[in-house]
Amino acid sequence: MIGTAGLQGLRVECLVGIHPHERATPQSVLFDIELDYDFAAAATGDAIEAAVDYTAVASQVTELAIRRQFQLIETMVEESAAMLLSRFPQVTRVRIEIRKPAAVPAAACSLVRVERVRS
Repeated sequence: MIGTAGLQGLRVECLVGIHPHERATPQSVLFDIELDYDFAAAATGDAIEAAVDYTAVASQVTELAIRRQFQLIETMVEESAAMLLSRFPQVTRVRIEIRKPAAVPAAACSLVRVERVRS
């Protein structure tokens, strides 16, 4: 019973960007994260131990973004996807979109999106 779980609009305040003002002041980035995995054990047992813990996903993605102080959201999205596949062995596919609202004044946001499959 493969299904998708995840988070939409996870807001993380972190240093990100290449410009001097971006390196001095944290700014918001928004994560949409989708994780595919077999729901059978979680659905049958109704127990978090068999599911992907959304709180842990949010915490780990947030910690990575804050700790790494990425220059590029392209690097942020790649490292986030790799980390989630590494730390959640039941996940077979991850899709992440990161939006940076303050990047381009004339645009609602800049964004990157990746999809990675466990090899």
